Order: sequence, then structure tokens, then C-alpha cells
Amino acid sequence: MFKQRFVVCFVLSLPVLYYSEMLQEWFGYTAVAFPGSEFIAPILGAVVFIYGGVPFLRMGAVEARNREPGMMLLISLAITVAFVYSIAAVGFGIGEPLFWELVTLIVIFLLGHWIEMRSVRRASGALDELAELMPDTAERITDRGDVEEVRVDDLAGDDLVLVRPGANVPADGIVEEGESNVNEAMITGESQPVKKEPGDEVIGGTTNRDGSLRVRVTATGEETTLSGIMRLVEEAQQSRSRTQVLADRAAGWLFYAAIGVAAITAIAWTVAIGFGLGVVERVVTVLVIACPHALGLAVPLVVAINTTMAARNGMLIRDRIAMEEARNLDTIVFDKTGTLTKGEQGVVDVTTTDGWNENELLAVMAAAEGDSEHMIAEAIREEADDRGLTVPSVREFEALGGRGVRATVEVDAAATSGVDGDQDRDSETVHVGGPNLLRHLNVEPTADLEAFADEAGSRGQGVVYLIRNGDVVGAVALADVIRDESFEAIDALHGMNVEVAMLTGDSEDVARAVSEELTIDTYFAEVLPEDKDKKIIELQEQGKLVAMVGDGVNDAPALTRSDVGIAIGSGTDVAVESADVVLVENDPRDVAHLVRLSRKSYRKMQENLVWAAGYNVFALPLAAGVLAPIGILLSPAVGAVLMSVSTVIVAINAQLLRRADLSV
Repeated sequence: MFKQRFVVCFVLSLPVLYYSEMLQEWFGYTAVAFPGSEFIAPILGAVVFIYGGVPFLRMGAVEARNREPGMMLLISLAITVAFVYSIAAVGFGIGEPLFWELVTLIVIFLLGHWIEMRSVRRASGALDELAELMPDTAERITDRGDVEEVRVDDLAGDDLVLVRPGANVPADGIVEEGESNVNEAMITGESQPVKKEPGDEVIGGTTNRDGSLRVRVTATGEETTLSGIMRLVEEAQQSRSRTQVLADRAAGWLFYAAIGVAAITAIAWTVAIGFGLGVVERVVTVLVIACPHALGLAVPLVVAINTTMAARNGMLIRDRIAMEEARNLDTIVFDKTGTLTKGEQGVVDVTTTDGWNENELLAVMAAAEGDSEHMIAEAIREEADDRGLTVPSVREFEALGGRGVRATVEVDAAATSGVDGDQDRDSETVHVGGPNLLRHLNVEPTADLEAFADEAGSRGQGVVYLIRNGDVVGAVALADVIRDESFEAIDALHGMNVEVAMLTGDSEDVARAVSEELTIDTYFAEVLPEDKDKKIIELQEQGKLVAMVGDGVNDAPALTRSDVGIAIGSGTDVAVESADVVLVENDPRDVAHLVRLSRKSYRKMQENLVWAAGYNVFALPLAAGVLAPIGILLSPAVGAVLMSVSTVIVAINAQLLRRADLSV
């Protein structure tokens, strides 16, 4: 709308400028005269005022009705005063009309608002980009196995869809057939494609790369992950921060200041030279320069860019005030399981007796645990798989409730590169289990194995043994594996002078071991779910500004109690709904990104506000004519240009936020 009105008014203003007596005098030309040419400026000036000025007059009226005077009311006053005076000058001959200044003002105001809206729209483009990720159609597989093209809106839960290479996934679902790499960058911020195979979840809007997938739909429409992200981004962009509220108040204060300065200017110039064109020019110039364009754009543009950058980096802001508060955080509390750790058991250490090496031990243990669904068995199998070991065949598997497993293993098939000792062994029965199994079989580990178990126990790790022919031949230590990203996150937060704490329901030994490994400042062990929020209160009572990072239902009270609640996006709906910020990726480094983005954004807001307010401190007296004694007077049009320049400076400064480095 602003663009269209700008173009029309710009064209209509050219004849007005051409027939302006002042411009003819300045540039030394004489305009072509014909009967009625004297009415060109008044007629076109009125058209420009009505067509181009109506948007400002309407919005100014809204500000007046709401008793919230600001930029639009100032613009309305400036162009109305100029128009009424010009009409009076033509009708009653009281002075020179200001039609060329009027049309120039309106054209510049329209241009400024067009640029402003375009800047904010581009900054808010995350919603458009996200919306474009979802395809319009999908290929649904019928019960007969045929493929039919349907609108995405027509998909329903449990439908089976075909996702070809290069196509976007049409809805959230689970892969039933096929393998491929999927680009999830726009949803999760993860730059590397993620491998998907049967049983893996896929997100609607992500891009299938090189393989064909058959996906069973689990969520459509407003229930999809992408729709939820878009909803959170939109809410964040529409919410107001404390700084924005301050800027709006400042715009209101500036309105009263401008009216006051304009009144003083009118009185002073009337006393000095008498009422006439010069007085009106001074008043209009004051009102124009005082228009808080820059002040009105200072915060919203930074907010829009901030929200877009956050979304692109896997951070969804649900509360603008919380985002602003993040810059002041001095303590961040992490829930341990599933946040700093993977929330699953993993092999962290291995030891063997003479005649065995680590690979052989793990291969045999993985074989014996092959049919077990216990998390420890899964961790051992995963470690063997990560090492690329050949797992021997197994028969006569038996689960020993609460103790471990027994199985007959083709031990000679476990030969791997670097295996020590005799590899030409027959099938034999082995046992895998913990201390209860040792007591059940009445066997004792060697002194080295006992020392290994004692050290693992001091770190809160569990130990599982392999027993062959009544001898304990090796052991593995297992623990909830710490994420590699956690080390970088803690280091980054310490580098920003933020204290890090950890909450866990695990034992003192486990909490201390994890805390020491991650160099965490404070930890709370053996905390019951219902007591987590009490620990947040304890820290707050020490005068700390506290953020809580969690992913479970039992974290919800603590997330709500904290000054800034941060939920891991893979967590439960309850945790997400209780949080102020949602991390799409389960990556603790994003917490450091959040703090850094909050600090950089606030700095940009401060810079913009200082410029926007400081500009008026110098510009208003200049517009009023304090330098008139030395021959410096600003026309309304020049005032409009200066006002627009200040707006451009604020917009450029806000755009520089895009270059901010958030890396840990």
C-alpha cells in the first residue's frame, strides 16, 4: 500500500515541483505558463494530501483516540498544518503556499514507511520461508499399492506417503521403508543431512535428499512440528519487550516535546518577524523533524531480526521479555538426564585379563546380549557396532532375571584384528552380568578387575562382567553418556561469566562425577521431581537471575519458576508449554547461543535508541531556527530528508545484527 501510494504521489509531485516559484528561482528557469497553470500546484497538492496523507491521518486518529500520541499523530499534524496554511494562502492571500514542501513531505514519508515495512517484512521472513517448506501436494499410497497425488490438506493420520528424492516431506511421520539422508536445517538448525531408515521419525517440511522413503503419517496440519514452530515464531514477533515499551513511551514523550517546541517556536518567530509564511515553515519543520520514525523502528526491527536469527539457529522464542532477560542471566541450571547427557547407557571404559583384548571381549559380550532388550545390552551391542566388530553366532540364550544372561557362543568366530591369545576355540557357554551374577556363580574377579570396578563405582558408573569357564575375563563400565556438546556449552557459558548448576535425581557419586567432568560450578543430587523448583528458589533467594534447562514433565514446575525457562525441543509437550524458549535441537550449546544473541540484540536496541533520541536533541533546536542569526534555516523538505536519514541509519545498524557470530 505504501509503495503504491508512493509511486502515484511521486509522479503527481513532479508538476508541483516544476511550477514552484521557489524552485524556479533556485534553479534559474521559468515554468511554461498556460491558462489555469496557476491551479496545478493547489489541485495536485490537494490530491497528494488526500491520497498520500490519508494513511497517516487515519493512524494518527487512532493514536489520538487511544490517547497514545506518537509518530503518526506528529506526521498528521505536520502535513495538515502545511495543507491548511497553503489553502488559506491561495484563498486569502496571506502568504506563499507550501505545496511543494507539502508534496515532498508526503512523498518522503511514504517512501520512509515503505522502506520501513519492507525491512521489517524481510526481517520477519522466517515465517514465509517456513511456510514455503511445506509442499502443496503429496503422493499417497493406496491400499492397492497405487500412488495418487493429493493435496497435503487431504492427508490424514496413518496414511502412507511416498517421498521421492529431492521432494519435501509432506507431514510428520515415521519411515516404514527405505533409507535416505534428510536435510533438516531449516527446522532444527542442523547443517548436516540426517540419515533416516525404517523406524526413524521425519518432520514435515524437511527435504529428502538421495533415497526414496515410504512414510506413515503421524501428524498433519496444525499438529505438525513445522506448524508449531511457525506459531511460536509469530507469537514471538508480535509480543512486546520492555525495551519496545520504553521506545513507545519515548515516542509519546517526543510528541509532547515537539508540540511544546513548536508552540515556543511559533510564539518566538511571531514576536520577531510577525505571523506569516516563515512562522509556519518553522512550525512545520519542527513537527517534521520530531517525527519519531527512527525511534519507532529502533526496537521492532531488531526484534524481527533477532527472532528470525533465533529460529534459524534452532531457538524458538515464546516470550520476548524472557529473551531480553537472557542477557542478564548469571546462573543456568541444567537438568542432567537427557539434557547434559544422552539419557541412555553407553560403554565408557573397558578392561580385560591376559589373553583377551577389548575388541574380542566386546564382540563376545555383544553376542551373548544379542537377544536381550535391556538398556545395558543395547549399549554393549552399540559399542561393538561402532567399532565395526564381527559378532559371533549364539545359541541357547537364557535371561537370568536380575542377574544377567547366559549363552553359548562360537568364540572362535569373534576373532578380530589385534586379538591376543589362542583364537581356535570351540563353542562355549559364557555369562554376562553385574555383581549379582558374580555372587550367584560364586566367582571372584581379579584384583585388577576389582580396582577397575571400585574406580568406576566412585564415578557412579555401573560395571558388567564377562565370565567364561568360571573365570572373570573382563569388564566394561557403563554410564549415562555425557554429550560432547555439553563440554563446549559449559566452557562457552563460563567464558561469558555465567555460573552453571546441575539438577539430578541420581546419587551423589553420579552427580559429583558428571559435575567434575564438565567443570560445573554447583550440583544438586538426589533431588525428587517435586523438589526441583525449590532448588531454583534457593538460587533466586541468593540474588541470582536463574534460567532452567529441562526436557521432562517433572521439569515443568522448575521451568515456570525460573526467570527464563528453556525447554529442549525433543522434550515433552508439558515441558515445552512451560518454557519461555524452546530449543528445537537437543543441543546444550544453543543455551550459550541464546545468551549471546540476547546480549548482542540488546546492544543494538540501545545503540538505535541512543541515536534516535540523540538525533532529536540536536535536530529540534536546529528546526526551530536557533542558528537563524548566522543564516542557517531548514525548510520542511530538508527536515523530512534529515528525518529519513536518521531512519536509514537505525535500519542499517539493526541489519548489522545479522552478522553477529553466535558460535560457541
